[in-house]
Amino acid sequence: MVQNLKPSSKKILKDIEKGKIFLLDGATGTFLQNNGLEPGGCPELMNIESPEIISKMAHNYFSNGSDIVLTNTFGGNQYRLKHYGLESRTVEINRLATEIAKEASNDYIDKYVFGSIGPTGEFIEPLGNVSEKEMYDCLFEQMKGLYDGGVDGFMIETQIATEETLLALRVAKENFDVLNIVSLVYDKGPKGYFTMFGLTPAASIELFFKAGADIVGTNCGNGSEKMVEITNEIREKTTNPILVQANAGIPVIKKNDIIYPETPGFMVEQYKKLIDLNVNILGGCCGTTEKHISEFSKIIRSHNESI
Repeated sequence: MVQNLKPSSKKILKDIEKGKIFLLDGATGTFLQNNGLEPGGCPELMNIESPEIISKMAHNYFSNGSDIVLTNTFGGNQYRLKHYGLESRTVEINRLATEIAKEASNDYIDKYVFGSIGPTGEFIEPLGNVSEKEMYDCLFEQMKGLYDGGVDGFMIETQIATEETLLALRVAKENFDVLNIVSLVYDKGPKGYFTMFGLTPAASIELFFKAGADIVGTNCGNGSEKMVEITNEIREKTTNPILVQANAGIPVIKKNDIIYPETPGFMVEQYKKLIDLNVNILGGCCGTTEKHISEFSKIIRSHNESI
């Protein structure tokens, strides 16, 4: 499978085989909200109207140690963009997001850009109103924009719907020669961790590696301590490459501000455990900033220098 990938995707997977841990970026939404995104605004529109802020975000994470940044395209599919009257600009928005991040990456050595592909917000029939072909075309359109911009991989992230996630992976594998990451969200209930559609971490790992994902993991929904618990379950099932991006805890509201309670120092102690569990790609999700990434980079650099 690796031999058919573009050179940058192939290099990343080979480096992982050698034991290197890659550091992803921190939160996109948190950064954009602190840099001009209005409540209820469209983050992806900033790729067109405020490219300097998107470039600043990429530099912000690269310069603090990220090996990989995600494109500002989490909601960059036609169904989500339709809420803002932007569905006709889907390919353009995704291409621009990638080009901005790729241009920033050129100022550094061995830095990469992955295309962020979040949930569409719709469900495939019969659960929802979208046919499989319509969903396929929607996912293809977003991926084409990302690929045309030059992404080094796809990050099918923050996923909850099993059928949509499998279809996204199929679209990617049938049409594009980049590596694919599938990352799901788990909630903890009385019987353990499950996706909204009832998959355990162990079941997810088996399903998505069998479907051809290069890397499978989890992001969002949980702070770093719970991510250690989830990763233990995952590592009981596979030695394949995995990814973890924790939130900086579960947010609380104080004086109308959203506060994420986990400090960089607190998260580093949990991330040391994730390194011991042989997580191959680490990063931050909601609430994490360049300060978190900078601290993560120190322990990851120490690991990478030891291999």
